[in-house]
Amino acid sequence: MRTRVRGWRWRENPLRRRSDVVEAWAALFVAVLLLVGAPLAGTVAARWAHSEAEATATAQRADRHSVRAEVVGAEPDRVPAAQSGRTHGYRTTVRWTEPSQETRTATARVPAGTRHGDSVEVWFDSRGRNVAPPPDALSVWQYTVTMGVCGTGGAVALILLGRSVAGHVATRHRLAEWEEEWTRTEPVWTRRRWA
Repeated sequence: MRTRVRGWRWRENPLRRRSDVVEAWAALFVAVLLLVGAPLAGTVAARWAHSEAEATATAQRADRHSVRAEVVGAEPDRVPAAQSGRTHGYRTTVRWTEPSQETRTATARVPAGTRHGDSVEVWFDSRGRNVAPPPDALSVWQYTVTMGVCGTGGAVALILLGRSVAGHVATRHRLAEWEEEWTRTEPVWTRRRWA
């Protein structure tokens, strides 16, 4: 049966070594870092990611516009296979009328299953290239949360790695202390004298 005494590293006793006190302070420091520092790092990463994502979404909303277009191109003979339950689109020719009553034609990606004559929403940038729609508010928040979680996880991993390295160094130092003390104590206990 093993008896465990809480806080023995903090109490004065003749068996406590300097390395025990250092290890106790290191454990307290690691606990504070894990409880305060890691969430703070995640929050900073999330705030940065949110501002970057918002700026990108705003810039894309200003640069991109959607049009309601009619599919005039032929459907491909073979539509790409769906992966992970998602359907893939394909590129085909679409036609739409601008507000100035000018008819435009371009190649754009349309959802799978779209047929000739169907009306679809397509997005173009200021240069007239077919692009994906700008990120919506949900996408911005998903990115924010993902970066916050990754920031927190990275901070936790870094803290635990530092704790592991410090624990390894402390163990080596403690073993060296014990070896030195045994070198002084062994002759007294065994009545041997070193020449």
